[in-house]
This record gives sequence, structure tokens and C-alpha cells, in this order.
Amino acid sequence: MAFHVEGLVAIVVFYLAILAVGIWAAWKTKNTGSEGDRSEAIIVGGRDIGLLVGGFTMTATWVGGGYINGTAEAVYVPGYGLAWAQAPIGYSLSLVLGGLFFAKPMRSKGYVTMLDPFQQLYGKRMGGLLFIPALMGEMFWAAAIFSALGATISVIVDLNVNISVIISALIATMYTLVGGLYSVAYTDVVQLFCIFLGLWISVPFALSHPAVTDIGFTAVHQVHQEPWLGSINSLDIYTWLDNFLLLTLGGIPWQAYFQRVLSSSSATYAQVLSFLAAFGCLVMALPAVLIGAIGASTAWNETGYGVPDPMSNKEADMILPIVLQYLCPVYISFFGLGAVSAAVMSSADSSILSASSMFARNIYQLSFRQNASDREIVWVMRITVFLFGASATAMALLASSVYGLWYLSSDLVYIIIFPQLLCVLFVKGTNTYGAIAGYLFGLVLRITGGEPYLYLQPLIYYPGCYPDENNIYIQRFPFKTLAMLTSFFTNIIVSYLAKYLFESGILPPKLDFLDAVVARYSREHMDKATLVKSDNIVLNELAPVNPRHSLTLSSTFTNKEAFNYVDSSPELSNTEDN
Repeated sequence: MAFHVEGLVAIVVFYLAILAVGIWAAWKTKNTGSEGDRSEAIIVGGRDIGLLVGGFTMTATWVGGGYINGTAEAVYVPGYGLAWAQAPIGYSLSLVLGGLFFAKPMRSKGYVTMLDPFQQLYGKRMGGLLFIPALMGEMFWAAAIFSALGATISVIVDLNVNISVIISALIATMYTLVGGLYSVAYTDVVQLFCIFLGLWISVPFALSHPAVTDIGFTAVHQVHQEPWLGSINSLDIYTWLDNFLLLTLGGIPWQAYFQRVLSSSSATYAQVLSFLAAFGCLVMALPAVLIGAIGASTAWNETGYGVPDPMSNKEADMILPIVLQYLCPVYISFFGLGAVSAAVMSSADSSILSASSMFARNIYQLSFRQNASDREIVWVMRITVFLFGASATAMALLASSVYGLWYLSSDLVYIIIFPQLLCVLFVKGTNTYGAIAGYLFGLVLRITGGEPYLYLQPLIYYPGCYPDENNIYIQRFPFKTLAMLTSFFTNIIVSYLAKYLFESGILPPKLDFLDAVVARYSREHMDKATLVKSDNIVLNELAPVNPRHSLTLSSTFTNKEAFNYVDSSPELSNTEDN
């Protein structure tokens, strides 16, 4: 395939436009707010992101390269089809659930990052432990989509994969570095528009190609391959449910999501943003579904691609750029390529900013340098944006199983962080002992279940497991959801057991080495004034720093304050007694 100068020019123009918008947004950040809250302006945009920009940026964060390419691939692959394209419905439901149950308590309490409530209740050490799976998820996700972008560009423009990845990563890192959330949000608006326009322009041209059979007919009839609507084998129902719950519930506890929630001007706006993004995710999935269906309905031997077909060539994951390249005119394929690169950058910049925000605030500031100046925090964020961007780029270039690492890390977000988030927001009385036990139980159950993408053989063989072509056992049993539920209930049981043992006198107070039950105040727990310093946040809206001591199980099990958003939270007196 020849080198396409026109395609390279189109990509350069698009990247320069994105960079210009990002720099303009950085200028806007610099002129927003006082000099004293610059770090908060970078992390949560000064909490004045409106509905329009907020809805676009939250949608663009989910509608990334993996979302677009993965949906098209699932519809195209024989034996899977639309029935296994779970991301559009799963992520949309995730946003709806996030809006209904999580957005309002998080925003109304004035947190700055997703890890704030964990450090407030469980202490800085537990916050550091939870930072690990959160960071892994963000970094491997960014690396995976950078890798996908390089492969996509190389298909259409015949540009070296490594150069494609490095240039794309530099652009995304540069405007994130200078502008923070404002740059990410405003570039997301441009990128989402390009994704929508680029893919929808490509679809009619691909549909009208003479080698493409009517997709309505191939949806239910076998022509070139099995019908693209797909089906779910009875043996695979539990696997399907396990993956669907992972997408739906595991899509909630991501800093990239809560960064948008916490940047909203009010708790109600945070909910509305989630619902708007849920609708946007469904709409943006439609062209990807159609492109996957077109790929499944094409006689590839009648196109420039030739034989064998993409599935036989093990290029099913590249079906979207292949359709753009071989079924659309050249100028249309370049426009579609811009859409795909937009999708990638709109997710990669969010992941890099999310990781640096959590590190600068929850690890550097709250754990080590509580008296750090705002200027110092800003510089820490800038350095970590660069380091995390460079790390994601290096992984995309060097790691052979980036997608496998991302699958494993996203599982850890579902299995470890989601049940902890449920406990810290809605279950009253959990403590650090239960959090650590739940963390370890969930981690052990997930690792021992194996991971085919990393050629990791399971140690626990659940019912229905079978070996694949590489003799790696595949689990049919929903062991990921089992691990998540085990982590959740372990947290509750161990928390109440520790509470009972210490408060009944069975264990002496000196054994409460984490200061989680007996101690009424400890430097281990985050002080309210340290956690929230913004003038527009009322300190008594925050939940008490230390776990409350209650007399009965029924009165302590449910955290009713999480559902009650009036300013009637308990006073600070319980932390001021000493």
C-alpha cells in the first residue's frame, strides 16, 4: 500500500485544530478562579462545567477508540454478532445507575476526586491501596487505545505504527498538561462532533459498495458468514451475564467519570450529565454497529482487500478501518480516520488527567504533603501528566498484551473498587479492617480465576471451565461477579466483627493498630478542612471522619445520610471532643 500524503495532511490538520482548542481552553483555565485554587480548576474545572460541555465530555470519555472499534468488531465476528456487543448498553446503563445513585452523594459532599471518601473514612493508607487498581485501569486503558490508534492509522495511511502512537500521545499529553479538565472538556466537544460526522458520512458509501449484501438480509440469513445479529449459546449465558455486569457496575468507579460529576456546578447537574451521556453513548454506537454489520455482509474477494477475509487474516479487531479503507472513497476514508483518532484522544486524555489528579491530590497532598501550596500541587500534576502519558505510550509500543493487562485491571476496578464504593457511600459502620479484608479476598479470587489474554492459567477451576486452543482454561462460571460480591460482604462482616471485638472488650484497645474502631481521632484519618478547602463547600455537609459507634445492627447497617441530601448531617462535635 502506498504512502498517502492526503491522509497525512488531513490528520495533521485535525491534530492542529485539536491542539489549538486545547490551548485556548488552557488560557480559559488560567483566567478562571483565584490563584489559590488553581489545582482545583485543573482537576474539576472550577466546578462550573455546564450541561452542554459536560454532556459532551462525559460522552466522549466513554465513546473512545475501544468503544468504537470494539463494537464494530463484536458485530462482525462470526458466532458473536450484535448479541455480544455489550458495551453500548452496558456503559449506558452504567451512566444511568451512576446518575441515579452515585453522582448526587459524591457531588453534594464536595469531593475533588473519587478517592476522597475512601481516605476520609478508611484513612490514607487504604486510599493508597485503592489508588493502585484505579491507576492500573486508567494507564492500561490509555495504552490500549493508543495501540489501537497506531494500528488504525497504519491501515489507512500506511504510516509507521510507532510514529502514529508517539505523535498522538504527544498531542493529547500536551493540551492536558497545560489546561487540565478545561482542555480535556472543550477538545472533547470537537472530537465528539468529528466522531459523529466522520462515521455517519462513511456509512452510506460503505453500504452502497457493490460487494456489500443488504445488511437487513444478512442479519438473519447466512450469506458470507453467520448472521450478524448473533446469538447466545446456553452454555455461555453466565459468561455473558458476568461480562455485562462488569461493564454496567464496573463502569461506575472510574475517576474519569467522577471527574465530570465533581466538575458540575450542582449535584442535580451531575445527575443530568450522566443521563445525557447515557443517551449519547447509545447514539454514538449506531454507526459502529452498522460498520460491523457491513463487514459481515461483504464479499471481500470482490474488493481490494482480496482473500482471505479479515477474520481469516486475524484482523477482525481492525474491521472498522478496513471497511473505511476498502469500501469507501479515499477522501471519505481519511475523514473516517479523523473520527477514529478523535475517539482515541478523547479517552486517552481523560485517563491521563484522571491518574495524575488522583496521584497529586490523594497520594502526594493528602498522604505526604498536607501543607503543600497550590502551586506545588499544580506542578506535581503537570509532572505526573507527562510521566503517565509517557508510560502509557511506552506500554503501547512495547507491551505485546496491552489489552490483556487492561482487561485484568478493569476487572480489578469492578471487583475491588466498586464494592468499596458501595460500602463507603451506603453502608454505615464499615471500617479499615473490613476494607483491607475485602480488598484482599477480591484480589485473590480474581487472580486465581486466570486470564486467557495473559496466558494465566487458573488455580481455581469453576464448574463449566474448558481449555482453549492454547490449553488455557476458560471460565464459564461468573467468577468475577462472585469475587465482587465476596469482597463486598467480606468488608461488611469483618468490619462489624472488628467493631464488636473491640467495643465489647474481647480485644484490648492497643490492638486497634489502624485506629479504625477504638480511637476517636487519629492523624491517619483525613481532616475535613484538609479534604475540602473550597469556599463553596459547607464543611458540615461531609460525613463524619471516623466510623460512628452505634448500639444496634439495624441502626448502623444502612447509611441513610447517603440518600438524604439536606444540610442535616451530623455536626463536627464528635471529632472536636478531644
